[in-house]
Amino acid sequence: MLVENTGARTDRPGGRGSAGPPATGRGSTRRHVVGAAAITALGGLLFGYDTGVVSGALLFLKNQFGGLSSFQQELVTSLLLIGAMIGALGAGRVADRIGRRPTILITALVFVVGVLLAAFAPTYWTLLIARIVIGLAVGAASMTVPLYIGEVAPPRMRGGLVSLNQLAITGGILLSYLIDYGLAGTANWRLMFGLAAIPAALLFAGILTQKESPHWLIRQGREDEARAVLRRLRDGDIDAEVADVKEVTATRAGGRDLLARGIRPALWVGVLLAVFQQVTGINTIIYYAPSLLAGAGLGNSAALLANVVNGAVNVGMTIVAIRLLDRTGRRPLLLAGTAGMAVGMIITAVAFLGGAQLHGWVAFLGIAGLLVYTGSFAVGLGPVFWLMIAEIYPLRIRGQAMSVATIANWGANFVVTISFLTLLNAVTPKGAFFLFAFLSLVALAYFAKRVPETKGRSLQEIERELGGRAPTAR
Repeated sequence: MLVENTGARTDRPGGRGSAGPPATGRGSTRRHVVGAAAITALGGLLFGYDTGVVSGALLFLKNQFGGLSSFQQELVTSLLLIGAMIGALGAGRVADRIGRRPTILITALVFVVGVLLAAFAPTYWTLLIARIVIGLAVGAASMTVPLYIGEVAPPRMRGGLVSLNQLAITGGILLSYLIDYGLAGTANWRLMFGLAAIPAALLFAGILTQKESPHWLIRQGREDEARAVLRRLRDGDIDAEVADVKEVTATRAGGRDLLARGIRPALWVGVLLAVFQQVTGINTIIYYAPSLLAGAGLGNSAALLANVVNGAVNVGMTIVAIRLLDRTGRRPLLLAGTAGMAVGMIITAVAFLGGAQLHGWVAFLGIAGLLVYTGSFAVGLGPVFWLMIAEIYPLRIRGQAMSVATIANWGANFVVTISFLTLLNAVTPKGAFFLFAFLSLVALAYFAKRVPETKGRSLQEIERELGGRAPTAR
């Protein structure tokens, strides 16, 4: 049986350290945990802002530097994703070697450098380099933020707090849409990019006030420091949690261990969650919805306003998800949300059956389909993916395994993003949206069969359950 507020089993004796200073009170513990998660989640806000801001900036950027072709616009959008893959790969190794906290500090600095370079880019090629640099930071943040939050949060709060990162991502996307809309009259795409330097500086300053992940400290043999951190973050006995973490990290793991028999089932779950999150089309909406809607006859201002509404739905449904993840569980939201994504894509495809131009009630139908799709993603596959990859991997290889899943996510994102405008020209909007609906149904079938429920279980218990056999639904 689990002691829910410690994440440890009650059948384990107190052991060494039981006479240490008592844990802080419940109210103080909650403040420390929520504070750490909120500050770290600024990395998620930057992730969302820097990926979303390009959607509005493209409307004005395409007329700069002598005019940009569709492929050049795709490069501005998608090269960030190449940087994100590299950043996610490097961040996993760095986070395991020097710690979660220093890695997030480095990430904040890279954000500042990248967004300022984009804001002052004198040439198209400089802008492309800036987008790659921003991508390095986005990729690092996408891996290290849920990793850090997942390790500082107790099991009873972990679902909501890790998903706070997803709320920050959607909040960042919405903020970027609002900035795009607010600056539309000035066409100042440079300021659209440059404003991200503010939350990047806040992330750096905020993380300086936080402690290192206690699980990472235990892995490094720094148990006294880990206990001091845990006393701030737990409102009960910490001895069993320390013992559990030591047990599952007794052996060091290398890259080859990722392919070990006991690891492969969880690795595949994470990778396929990552790929399905992207190939079902979410970032084509985030990156290209204003361009698509403007091209369909709505005009720049109306397209950006529709984008703001879509972003608001994204944030609102993410809040719903956060409230439900630790109550109803991960699987119900994942399955219901993925089914809703398929429905939303079908509605949008139907709106385009009459051609690429949308008029009257058909335009409202198309926008309604996008809202259904985005809301369903935000309550299911959006937060569940980032939460589950912070839960299902053994601590000794968690950084590396999360890097693999995150790289798969950014790789699939890149393939979809670099090809979407070309896909639209080849199969028309209705064909593209029917394709995304079909892929959503394929994802639904896989999730129903293979993705486990992890609600309310300690990270160590999840590791013991998944080790050595394929995860099954509960």
